[in-house]
Amino acid sequence: MEKIALITDSICDLSKEIIKKYDIKVLPLKIIYKNREYIDGVDISAEDVYAKLKIEIPTTSMPSVGEVEALYEKLVAEGYTHVIGTCISSGLSGTFNNFNLVAEDFSDRIKSYIIDSLSISKAEGELMVVAGEMIEQGKSFDEIIKVLPKCRDNIKCFFTFSTLEYLKKGGRIGKISGTIGELLNLKPIVSIDSKDGKYYTYDKVRGDKNAFNKLVSIATDLINEGPCKVKVLHGDALPKAERLYEILKQLPNVKSIELGVLSAVAGVHSGPGFLAFGVIKDFE
Repeated sequence: MEKIALITDSICDLSKEIIKKYDIKVLPLKIIYKNREYIDGVDISAEDVYAKLKIEIPTTSMPSVGEVEALYEKLVAEGYTHVIGTCISSGLSGTFNNFNLVAEDFSDRIKSYIIDSLSISKAEGELMVVAGEMIEQGKSFDEIIKVLPKCRDNIKCFFTFSTLEYLKKGGRIGKISGTIGELLNLKPIVSIDSKDGKYYTYDKVRGDKNAFNKLVSIATDLINEGPCKVKVLHGDALPKAERLYEILKQLPNVKSIELGVLSAVAGVHSGPGFLAFGVIKDFE
């Protein structure tokens, strides 16, 4: 009899209800200020981070190998036979490597499948939701891991940033060009490369208004391709996020739509004014 554990990181931005429903094990990242260390989503919120950014830009740290090992030891002790895991894109963090290292070390005691989400936030979290639904339906480990890559490959995410300052300071700038464009008020429309999992510039437009309209246009084109779920996310940009949500929810192919806030750790690197959407197309 298979007993499957689901593991992810705190950047998944899943609700407490979903985490409880599917018994998802969440390994938190940490936010580190000069005088104190916080646990993402436990004792600090995204709103707290944004409020403090003008005073101090903290650093962040991923779950350590030791913390992942401790979780695996617990899973073995609780009789789990299999693990399905995902986390923030491997191009944006070393978390994926840590998950894989521990999974390999425990391979004689528990069988693991760690999938690179090639995304962040609720797009990453959707892989855990799909796996949780399939476990509830009585699907086997092998059946689930065949479906997850299809799900991932049918997720498209696009973002805009009010400023690239925080991405630069956090070393997450990837292939986004910035300095000259910022002087010209050019706003990059950013996505994640499906090959290396890093941010790249999909397009550039002038000013916040055109950036918002471009996001609407891209999302509309994707949604018009067929039935899908939609996630709208923001970092200290609720009015813009609500506008995007209201526009997209009217489109006929939208089966469900969710509005959420970016995790505190991701907020450190995105800064205030972040706006994003994810489209998850039906894949079966």
